[in-house]
Amino acid sequence: MNRDVKELQNRIGITFRRSELLRQAFTHSSYVNEHRIAGHKDNERLEFLGDAVLELTVSEFLYDTYPGRSEGELTKLRASIVCEPSLVTFAESLDFGAFVYLGKGEELTGGRSRPALLADVFESFIGALYLDQGLDSVKAFLKKHVFPKISSEGKLLVIDYKTQLQEYTQHHNLGILEYRIVDERGPAHEREFVAEVYMDSELLGIGAGRSKKEAEQQAASGALSKLNVPVER
Repeated sequence: MNRDVKELQNRIGITFRRSELLRQAFTHSSYVNEHRIAGHKDNERLEFLGDAVLELTVSEFLYDTYPGRSEGELTKLRASIVCEPSLVTFAESLDFGAFVYLGKGEELTGGRSRPALLADVFESFIGALYLDQGLDSVKAFLKKHVFPKISSEGKLLVIDYKTQLQEYTQHHNLGILEYRIVDERGPAHEREFVAEVYMDSELLGIGAGRSKKEAEQQAASGALSKLNVPVER
């Protein structure tokens, strides 16, 4: 059962002028499909907008904060901040999952804690905040809830193994990487995915996670270990 969006506004210290935008940001498509309420929209379009707003605001933050970093370094830093595992971390720190409007089926299968859903909700919230109050409010929110989680070196605790593996194999002309989801196991509410990463036809790494993307990240981590590549943190 989701908690009231008024409680959410108290939690984040922001009062929306258009409360319907905040509700939309936390409305999953499964809820709309089940309830068929006139004028009630899911958060997918807001997710699209929020993704772009995050890219811009994070880029500006990194550009201003790390004047000595090259374009390539800034791109890597940004990727580590806007990737799914990082967005999930931000959403979980604010307990966003508790406020999502879900359909019964999605609720019963553990959708409220599903990484991909949480990442989408965080992006949707950013999109809604931008439409309601503009870019300065988005920057203020990120300054309070996201940017403090970035170290003085510009790193998050979340490590983007896939990007590091891709850059290493390309730099050394080792071959083409391919990720495969080879298994799904566990009950619906605790689903675990298993991924393998191949370089040409050689198996480099295997990983498991609560989402396909997380499993691929763990497979990439295994591949880096097999190749004896130091992980950048």
